[in-house]
Amino acid sequence: MTQKPDQCLGEWIDREALAEAMIPLIGQLYRNNSVVTSIYGRGLINRSVIAILKAHRFARHRMAGEQELSPHDTYQVLKTMSELKLGAASIDLGKMVSKFKGEGAGRSLEQFVKDELAEVAGKQNGAAREGTDVVLYGFGRIGRLLARILVEKTGGGDGLRLRAIVVRKGAENDLMKRASLLRRDSVHGPFDGTITIDEANNTITANGSLIQVIYSNDPASVDYTQYGIKNALLVDNTGKWRDADGLGQHLKCPGIDRVVLTAPGKGALKNIVHGINHDQITADDKIISAASCTTNAIVPVLKAVNDKYGIVNGHVETVHSYTNDQNLIDNFHKGDRRGRSAALNMVITETGAATAAAKALPALKGKLTGNAIRVPTPNVSMAILNLNLEKGTTREEINEYLRQMAMHSDLQKQIDFVQSQEVVSTDFVGSRYAGVVDAEATICMDNRVVLYVWYDNEFGYSCQVVRVMEDMTGVNPPAFPR
Repeated sequence: MTQKPDQCLGEWIDREALAEAMIPLIGQLYRNNSVVTSIYGRGLINRSVIAILKAHRFARHRMAGEQELSPHDTYQVLKTMSELKLGAASIDLGKMVSKFKGEGAGRSLEQFVKDELAEVAGKQNGAAREGTDVVLYGFGRIGRLLARILVEKTGGGDGLRLRAIVVRKGAENDLMKRASLLRRDSVHGPFDGTITIDEANNTITANGSLIQVIYSNDPASVDYTQYGIKNALLVDNTGKWRDADGLGQHLKCPGIDRVVLTAPGKGALKNIVHGINHDQITADDKIISAASCTTNAIVPVLKAVNDKYGIVNGHVETVHSYTNDQNLIDNFHKGDRRGRSAALNMVITETGAATAAAKALPALKGKLTGNAIRVPTPNVSMAILNLNLEKGTTREEINEYLRQMAMHSDLQKQIDFVQSQEVVSTDFVGSRYAGVVDAEATICMDNRVVLYVWYDNEFGYSCQVVRVMEDMTGVNPPAFPR
């Protein structure tokens, strides 16, 4: 049936009004109850009306029959939740509605929500969760994005709390410059909120989070307790130390309890890819690695493929944006080829991602080779997975399988899926997924498949690091629906 213009506009205005009504409910649940809401993994905290409606539109890829998720349904779920005095929880509204339609068993939506959330109903202000102090050691590309994510997720302060950053002092106006780099980003845009500085006390306040800026040249010499920091998780973003001995220097500092490295670890350090082997993190682990951006991008997809089809062997080629390690113009560099201008050249270099993948997924040990090409773009990379499989398949079958993995599996936060002939790298700036399968680029000939996986090598990786941090500190609330 053809819609009339007035009808189409009227329906849009109705959806806008519902999204506007959702915003205060989402905010109150987050700040008063520590309830994090999402729609099929798309976070709703501090989102605009348009962003909320786009999340509903996106859900058509996740629901049976490709129908769009109705704001009427999600609003009713939120309204019911707001009346239940919930304790801390992570609740996917899209999945709640989908489960109700499949398993409602004659109940009203309100009764279904009450039954589904009975475990945390009435638990508001119950057993208080204590927040975990976080220190960022280094404040470069990853450090600043981690700061943005941590500030965004502060909520009521009972999760991860960014308390300090540690840097070498670069100039007399160092604090102002650090704050400016946090406020403005050429790739990821402006900081979403307010930032003020206190030069007398060397602090940056970002959306109410008071962040101490500590100047130090020695990782073992800072007494964090003098800033009120205790039992903190320190995230080393420098990459200077990658083994237990080097990173262990942080543990000598009063106030530091655990360390996460945002680079591949060496020696016996656990390399954790969230969604794959995060269950290996134990209370005894004092230092772990969050692996590399490329390892995080490829391992979830490789696991999904290996579980269903079996991987005999393969090659991983990374088309990677340039990084600060390279030169803007030709100059000496200790690494092969990296001395040539990053902005003017494609540069063949090595990657340890194929080897590192086996650390997170031992079933792949000895099966993969890898190489990398650095290209003149500032962010978003691509991994090309050229795989020989034990079982043959078709392009349509493997694409649908990976779509289902992105929708409904335990790898939902790691794997995203796009099916468009028009997407390019900038479309994935800000992606919170470890990797995005480009279905239109998939090549398949029986037991040989080539998969193209986009990834925001800065922001998507930083989201994976935060997930590891949350698991390491035990601040993850229960997730619903079950």
